[in-house]
Amino acid sequence: MQSPGRPPAPILSHPEGELLRDGEPHRILAGSLHYFRVHPEQWQDRLAKLAALGLNTVDTYVPWNFHQPRRTAPRFDGPRDLERFLGLAQDTGLDVIVRPGPYICAEWDNGGLPSWLTGLPGMRPRTSHPAFLDEVARWFDVLVPKLAAAQAAYDGPVVAVQVENEYGSYGDDAAYLEWLRDALVARGISELLCTADGPTELMQDGGSLPGVLATATFGSRAGQAARLLRERRADEPFVCAEFWNGWFDHWGDPHHVRSAGSARDALGEILDEDGSVSLYMAHGGTNFGLWAGANHDGTRFQPTVTSYDSDAPIPEHGVPGAKFFALRERLRETRARDAGAAAGPERDRPLPPPAALLAPRTLRVRPGAGLLDGLLAMSTAVRSPYPLSFEELGQPSGLVLYRAWPRVPNGSHEVTVTGLHDRAQVFADGVLVGVLDQETGSFAVEGTGARVRLELLVENQGRINYGPLLGQGKGILDGVRIERRLVHGWEMRELPLDEWSPDDVRLAPSTAAPAGGAGFATASLTLSEPADTFLALPGFGKGFAWVNGTLLGRYWEIGPQVTLYVPAPLLTSGANTVTVLELERLGDRIELRDRPELGPPEEFVETFD
Repeated sequence: MQSPGRPPAPILSHPEGELLRDGEPHRILAGSLHYFRVHPEQWQDRLAKLAALGLNTVDTYVPWNFHQPRRTAPRFDGPRDLERFLGLAQDTGLDVIVRPGPYICAEWDNGGLPSWLTGLPGMRPRTSHPAFLDEVARWFDVLVPKLAAAQAAYDGPVVAVQVENEYGSYGDDAAYLEWLRDALVARGISELLCTADGPTELMQDGGSLPGVLATATFGSRAGQAARLLRERRADEPFVCAEFWNGWFDHWGDPHHVRSAGSARDALGEILDEDGSVSLYMAHGGTNFGLWAGANHDGTRFQPTVTSYDSDAPIPEHGVPGAKFFALRERLRETRARDAGAAAGPERDRPLPPPAALLAPRTLRVRPGAGLLDGLLAMSTAVRSPYPLSFEELGQPSGLVLYRAWPRVPNGSHEVTVTGLHDRAQVFADGVLVGVLDQETGSFAVEGTGARVRLELLVENQGRINYGPLLGQGKGILDGVRIERRLVHGWEMRELPLDEWSPDDVRLAPSTAAPAGGAGFATASLTLSEPADTFLALPGFGKGFAWVNGTLLGRYWEIGPQVTLYVPAPLLTSGANTVTVLELERLGDRIELRDRPELGPPEEFVETFD
């Protein structure tokens, strides 16, 4: 923490409603780029492309759970090296807006909150509940000094820090927002503070703070948003903290896109209102591992796909398309107008060359350990009279194999699972008898009067990241019963797939014999030179894919996503291994393709009605 004294003046200010940078008129032209969704060896390339788009600022969230997935010391190494990312942004000539949460949404697992935190008994996240504030304070004690040291006041790139994120869409605990503001300031933040909320009275009422710049998030109707903010805050500039020029996807739903012309025109409306803007996303990246979040529309659970391409102007693999050039042209026009005729023509920053791509090829699949036997070999047992949730087990993500041995009378009997989150494959004496994907579901078991080995392989498909169900538990939250009788005497097998080491991934396929068409499989790839590629699994059903021990994420035949992006830094010259854990049925080949396939497109523009 800084020593007491007068804090430095922020480099961004807005006297009389005009945005200034170091005393000069300024327009923020920003783009969202999440360091945690990009391989760290590609940070520099993506930042350079953001600058080449014509932007002067990058904004990023900080996901608490990415740095502290378990209740141990937070990590800031490798892909979590936030300070290195900030330094690269500065080297690229970009200002930085940091959005440290503690809640970020971002279609990220649990909205960025650690599952160990939201799983604490009685926890009330995103409120002034003392137990929540105590944990946030411990996190901020570690995080915020790193941000403070990187502020413009100390010759760093950070020019603004956001207080929470779209809080007005969730609650109205003003004391909580005030506590967060004060916590940031007390730990050394002296640059501009802002809030970000939807462009409605309801959302701005709940999420804004006196004396803190209020901004809006939207994808259309910039004029309405500008009027609302100016009516409420006449002494503040109009800032769109998130301009949704694309959108994310859920498994089983269409692939959302927004045409280049539509995005360009809507961006132009913001700029014509003399607004500052941040493109959400400028570069979407990838939900590597099991970090993809989920939503709930009030009727159904909606897990988010592995790709976070978001139809951004800089696509997942970094090769610009039509939207990039359309937005760059519009941004260039605005920069020229702001600079005035005397400044001469506006010039674009150079665009780095596209990354090399592997030539398409097909890899032969070698079946490995069968599903249940392989998972049993990769886990140890935890026993309890009742099924334990992921939170009770202390497991953030992945799979849990629940096992019990109830006696089942003669005949067919209904078995009911209550409080299932999110999906379970059900086996009786090793035979698949059903798949459940609702909170309450039933299946039939044939009994003979003997004990049945009942196994439920439960998948956490991503924690809800938005709305009142934030922090909802995973696994079997209530119980399992045969007719009216509860089943007791459970064994849980923890399978945190995203925490497996490369050695674990290498071992898993050899732990048991192949069986039943599901389970582990591998494929080999020999390269003279690594390059980007896209992995497709035709004939496979649902599962997880690793490259050289790094978990790319989930795949699922229901789409829309078909290919998984494989960044070149995950590959090596010489021998490479693709490992798959297939939950349903193995295909006979893996294909490497030379372009992304994210599903049939559907035009989508988010509006507030």
